[in-house]
Amino acid sequence: MIMTSLAEVFSIGAAMPFLGVLTAPERIYEYAPLRPVFTIAGITSPFQLLLPVTIIFVIAALLAGAMRLLFLWVSIRFSFTMGADLKVLAYKRMLYQPYAVHASRNSSEIITSVGKVGNIIYLFNNILSAVSSGFFLLTILSTLLFINAKITLALFGGFGAIYAIITFYTKERLLQNSQRVALESSMVLKAMQEGLGGIRDVLIDGTQGVYSKIFRHADIALNRAQGNNLFISSSPSLGVQSLGIALIALLSLTLAHNEKGLTAYLPLLGALVYGAQRLLPSLQQLYSSWSTIQGMRGSLDDALDLLDQPLPEYVEHPSQEPLPFNRTIELNNISFRYTPEAPWVLENLDLSIEKGSRVGFIGKTGSGKSTLLDLIMGLLQPTKGSIAIDGKLIDVINTRSWQSHIAHVPQAIYLSDSTIAENIAFGIPVEEIDFKRVLLAAQNAQIAELIEGWPKKYQTFVGERGIRLSGGQRQRIGIARALYKKADVIIFDEATSALDNNTENAVMQAIERLHPDITILIIAHRLTTLKNCDKIVEVGGRGIMRIGSYDDIMNLPQKKSPVL
Repeated sequence: MIMTSLAEVFSIGAAMPFLGVLTAPERIYEYAPLRPVFTIAGITSPFQLLLPVTIIFVIAALLAGAMRLLFLWVSIRFSFTMGADLKVLAYKRMLYQPYAVHASRNSSEIITSVGKVGNIIYLFNNILSAVSSGFFLLTILSTLLFINAKITLALFGGFGAIYAIITFYTKERLLQNSQRVALESSMVLKAMQEGLGGIRDVLIDGTQGVYSKIFRHADIALNRAQGNNLFISSSPSLGVQSLGIALIALLSLTLAHNEKGLTAYLPLLGALVYGAQRLLPSLQQLYSSWSTIQGMRGSLDDALDLLDQPLPEYVEHPSQEPLPFNRTIELNNISFRYTPEAPWVLENLDLSIEKGSRVGFIGKTGSGKSTLLDLIMGLLQPTKGSIAIDGKLIDVINTRSWQSHIAHVPQAIYLSDSTIAENIAFGIPVEEIDFKRVLLAAQNAQIAELIEGWPKKYQTFVGERGIRLSGGQRQRIGIARALYKKADVIIFDEATSALDNNTENAVMQAIERLHPDITILIIAHRLTTLKNCDKIVEVGGRGIMRIGSYDDIMNLPQKKSPVL
């Protein structure tokens, strides 16, 4: 920035002698302080000054342009590097948030907010442009003031006043537009996600027009706000350029009536015009950068909210060894609610689960079954009470050590649009996948025979969210994923509830054939699904209502739930 400013000063300073030599070379030649320089250079007449002075001016102009180009390249590289770092940081912080935070947020808003962090690239670039333009402005203005203070103040005082007035009157409008851009960009993505995510229902119900209207309404408002901001930031330059030409014309007219005549003032006037040509773009860039920053305030606030999210304590600790698990999982007097104002989901619950056991969980919808297993998995932290593994209490620091034992097979298995092998070894870079381990996991999940019957076998693409696979195939891929992880605690959260009886029986047989040392926890709607479990836990009334074998649960009378 400093070097570019010096190059600008050099080019403006070279303009006066260049114009002076063009209009009246004898005046420069007769200037006493420069005569020794002319003698050394071998210049014996005024006209011999034309070539060297022109060369100096050309070099100065080229140097100034080159330095501006270099500064632009460096500032853009810096801005985009910083923006990339912040996007990675925001995404990382989002991924590390507790499950309760993810459950309370709309995914489209999160995705949009991470995208807004990317806009900080342009914010950085505009901040750099504003700072550099201000710096160039002061440097060039100081040079012009040194050349002729009165004319410089007369010319550029008016320009500064115009921008100051525009800034005063557009500040609120830019802020309002920034808030509109932040809101409508989220609405645009939400409309796209909902329309495409529920495409089956959209096609069946014929509601394409509804989602198109929602999208159109949000997108038009977004583009209108962005367009208004662009007009506000760009328009002043057109008026100021016209005003500048008018002012220079009036100044030329005034100087022409001076007793010395216009010719005597041409070098001064030329230097001022050349300086204005360098100064006005910096003035416009300063205003444009300021207005762009104001127009991004709403999106910036959303981005900063993501960047301000705390990271859990275990992120700062080195990787820990898996927590020893050889005997039992103990839940001691567990109580949980999602917020201090929310009702209790579970209260004063005690439960012991032995390693290698098969435990089923039943209960009405909303009874707290999934919440109980989320607590066991460490996705949620108990509001009261504690969870211990072989007597070792689980806390924020060692949660990851416990989770290294756990795999989760939900009702809706998430499958990426990649190969069978990549989905079984989910989250592992392709070059690091152990294909022997993939094959073994598929065999133990009772799906290897099916996969090997396909033309591309484990390189078969499953389609987005596994659309090319049946429900039972997706569930067995989920089981294979859990086995690839070498988890010794596998949790099935209603993993078979959406399957037909035959497919459910096939999946349950695959589960029953798993190694006896693997602890299996299953939530199911149908009691018959759990007939081979060692024990069944009925959850309800904010706690445990019954515990027993399949036969016990079938024969024992159900306790009446307390009134909530």
